[in-house]
Amino acid sequence: MIPTSNPELVVLAIETSCDDTAAAVLRGRKVLSQAVSSELQGSEFGGIVPELASRAHQRNVLPVVKKVLTAAPRPPGLIAATQGPGLVGSLLVGLNIAKGLALAWNTPWIGVHHIEAHILACLLVDPSPDFPFAALVVSGGHTLLAVARSVGDYEVVGETLDDAAGECFDKVARLLNVEPVPGSLMAGPVIDRLAQRGDPSKVVFPRPMRSSGDFHFSFSGLKTSVMNYLGKHPESLRPERLPDVCAGFQESIVDVLTEKSVAACERYGLDQLVVTGGVAANSRLRHRMAEAVRDGRIKVFFPPKALCTDNAVMIGWTGALHHSLGRRSEYTAPPRPSWPLGRAKFI
Repeated sequence: MIPTSNPELVVLAIETSCDDTAAAVLRGRKVLSQAVSSELQGSEFGGIVPELASRAHQRNVLPVVKKVLTAAPRPPGLIAATQGPGLVGSLLVGLNIAKGLALAWNTPWIGVHHIEAHILACLLVDPSPDFPFAALVVSGGHTLLAVARSVGDYEVVGETLDDAAGECFDKVARLLNVEPVPGSLMAGPVIDRLAQRGDPSKVVFPRPMRSSGDFHFSFSGLKTSVMNYLGKHPESLRPERLPDVCAGFQESIVDVLTEKSVAACERYGLDQLVVTGGVAANSRLRHRMAEAVRDGRIKVFFPPKALCTDNAVMIGWTGALHHSLGRRSEYTAPPRPSWPLGRAKFI
């Protein structure tokens, strides 16, 4: 049974788990306003630098919050902020702003589990799943399979042993000299676009842990396989060959994600599967998942692509659901840079 948040509750949400500073205001399921500030503070280093990300949040968080508040009544009835997991310095910025505003307005606030918010984003749109369901969270920082039984109650049944799928996409993109998406450090979406012009059967890479008998993942070896292949076949970096390499690499990840997700549904007797996180926007993953469940035994749900990547809307929505269950956070609640989803129960 999905709890129903107060349709008139106005929520200010703040998301600062990584490098993007995001805020949103919601009334029930309706998004009144949202804004995000992205800075390529780690572009010259080939990735995110935690200290630079924290400084960027300090510069951006108040302007972003002020921007979304122009479209909302004040004070809001609830403030929700990402409490973890994420970069500790980044989390501190968002949490301190949320606590300060809550104190100034005498408004309750809630610290939100970022991964839980990804899972519950599917409940923002229709049709949506009902508990219990399986959830595949696949992004740049996380890849895991969980059984979602209710808001705050999750059992992680499989996770990556090394690189997350999205991390592997971005590392391989650098090996392929693929430029990131403009305004972002992520190059995974570019591989997706190139792969649409390629043939995945031309260059076949291993399917890591495909037959492991469990629901864990490992993608660091796949990156090494791509590197070794390029060392033997440098001509594959030519523009006319690159789409085939991208398609073969992408197919390897998509096959493993799809097969293990469907197998987890069957093992745990679940007929609903949520696929969420940044990589859930990948067109091939969406296509393969739809193919794998076309017999109707399992129904798959994807959030809208705008809700797949990190965003404040999902933070506000998750906070509202917890609030509807009578939960709130204390001002002493700390950031939780490492916060296992299995312990997402409100504490």
